[in-house]
Formats: sequence, C-alpha cells, structure tokens
Amino acid sequence: MAKYGDLALKSVKYIKEFNLNVEEAWIKAAFEVFPNSDSSRMKGCPKNTFFGLCEDGLVLDVPMGNYTKSKKNKEYGLKALELLNQQPELAEDQMRLWKVVAGDEKAYNYQMDVVVSLFKQNRLVK
Repeated sequence: MAKYGDLALKSVKYIKEFNLNVEEAWIKAAFEVFPNSDSSRMKGCPKNTFFGLCEDGLVLDVPMGNYTKSKKNKEYGLKALELLNQQPELAEDQMRLWKVVAGDEKAYNYQMDVVVSLFKQNRLVK
C-alpha cells in the first residue's frame, strides 16, 4: 500500500475512533504519514478523491456530508469504485485502473491509491 492509501485508511480510523470530522482526520493522518513534507500533506487530488467518496456515503463509518468542491477528483473516485466492483482485478494495477478511469485526460496523482487501498481493506460500500 502506498502512502496516500495509508493516509486514507488512517483518516477513516480517526473519524471512527476519535469522532473527528473528515477534514480533521485527514490533517491528523497527513502529519503522521508525511511528517516532513508540507507539499505531500497538501496534495489535493488524493484528498479530494477521499472526500468525494466520503461525501456520497461510500466510505464505511464515515457520514455523508459536503466535503469537497472538486468535481473531477470525486468523479474519478466514483468511477474507480464502480469499476473495482465490476472488475476487482483492477486493484492490482493502479495505472491500468487510472487509464480506464481518466484515459489520457490527466496525469495520475495518487487518486487510485486512495480508492484501491480502501477497496482492498473492505472500507467501501459495494
């Protein structure tokens, strides 16, 4: 599992165990996963993919809400989840999953790491 996937899983844990809101949990987890990198902690694409999945109530133990304004990253996460539910083997190749989700529209920026990690740990609504 890569670091943004770990960050997403830690965020879910903090939401559940410490009753933090989505943003507070992400920030707390980001400081643990990336203690020496402001730019990694601030990276918007994985964060907004996670927030988008949470927003629609697709992350177990996380309440629905208004968490992101990023339509594209949310869309990438939703499409990836749909594809993973249909073809779970895509979880083994994040770049292939990304190409199916986004084509050549945008460079990969760890969005699939978030979705795949949550999917593999059974933290997403199927």
